[in-house]
Amino acid sequence: MANFFTEISEGEPAEIVVGDYLQWKRSDLVSDYPTDQYTLNYIGRIAQGGNEINITATGQTDYYLIQVASTVTANYTPGDYHWQAEIVRNSDSARHVISRGHSIVIPDLDVNNADPRSHAEVMLSKIESLLSGKADSDVSNYSIQGRSLTKMSLAELMEAREAYDGLVKAEKAKLDAKYHRQTGATIMVRF
Repeated sequence: MANFFTEISEGEPAEIVVGDYLQWKRSDLVSDYPTDQYTLNYIGRIAQGGNEINITATGQTDYYLIQVASTVTANYTPGDYHWQAEIVRNSDSARHVISRGHSIVIPDLDVNNADPRSHAEVMLSKIESLLSGKADSDVSNYSIQGRSLTKMSLAELMEAREAYDGLVKAEKAKLDAKYHRQTGATIMVRF
């Protein structure tokens, strides 16, 4: 394993831990967009709306260097982010989006007892909790002093549970593939 602080990886990170120092480089752009004539910017926006991340690269001779201090990433909100890399011509501020992607910002387990589960895992847990209590309170809607509340039906909860269960399984399969873990599946063959 290379030293993260001295060996700069090529390309954007797929995962960012809140509070981690970030750095990467883009060498593929320099031949078409020399660093003395252009600026590389990143814009990231959380999928659930709201939070935005803005990063400006530093132009080196052979690549664009992207560095973000730990104190800056400590303020990132965990979640799924969509980002785009923009090249800006310095002479007139003309902009062009050169690439787009997706990164996940995950909580730092050292801070505030962060929940390490993904959104899908949290939602699956909540839905299963609702389903376990559904038999005790199967009133689907009610009204008190002019305010009303409508609960999801059992069928809607089951459908949501199935959808989130599928997302959780897909996330697990992706991690298993990433870390080359065995899934535990047994393949039986008869000759």
